[in-house]
Amino acid sequence: MAPGLLDLVHLTTWAVCAVIKLPQLVAVLRARSASGLSVTSLLLELAGFVVFLRYQIYYGYPLETYLEYPIIIAQDAILLFCIMHFSGKAKRALFYAVVFWVGWYMLTLQKWIIDLAMNLCTFVSAASKLVQLQHLWQTKDSGQASALTWGMSAYTCAARIITTVMTTNDLAVLIRFIITLILNIWVTATILHYSKNKKTD
Repeated sequence: MAPGLLDLVHLTTWAVCAVIKLPQLVAVLRARSASGLSVTSLLLELAGFVVFLRYQIYYGYPLETYLEYPIIIAQDAILLFCIMHFSGKAKRALFYAVVFWVGWYMLTLQKWIIDLAMNLCTFVSAASKLVQLQHLWQTKDSGQASALTWGMSAYTCAARIITTVMTTNDLAVLIRFIITLILNIWVTATILHYSKNKKTD
């Protein structure tokens, strides 16, 4: 792949991630409801992102291969607070913030901890998507879940498969992106399916 094309993939990934959670946030704020969204899924997703970011920093990987993660984490944190607020559990958000902050510090106390966490990170990220899928299947209602947000997540995973192969070629990272790509497409299709059903009812 030409360097110019690699730069383009990086740039489009950052651009998409800069607004990736906005459709979801707008949907929640407009409806003043978090129906269709799983808090457990969001917490697992956040945990996976935090571990992944810490791993990339720990091993000194190029900044351009993970620059979007602080942006996504910030957006996820805001989304989580909104969900907690509309569920009447805003105080619980502070507890989650402390847990994530302590986890961030503990991840790099020993090399084996960050390596183990990264290997588990793939399962955590996959679990976050599966929990959201289960929530959709149980309720048979997409609620405020945004197909656009999940579709953009699928794009960034596909883009990161390309950049990982071209830069770090880290197998653990590559496997994570392949699995999350498949599951993001699945969640997007499920949201679209239930949205279509709701319109035809």
